[in-house]
Amino acid sequence: MSDLLLGAIALVLVFEGLLPFLSPVTWRQVFEKATKMSDGQIRFLGMSSMLIGLVLLAVWF
Repeated sequence: MSDLLLGAIALVLVFEGLLPFLSPVTWRQVFEKATKMSDGQIRFLGMSSMLIGLVLLAVWF
């Protein structure tokens, strides 16, 4: 189980690093827009990404 969790965390880090590596200008623009979002908008995005992840896990396993 710990190997699976470590692999999942490593994969998240790879995906998180793709945009700043491939297009730092775009990443900076996205980051600037994110800093201007309200707390509710950020929470909604976080909740949405968690729900999508849970659905993908449910379908996968």
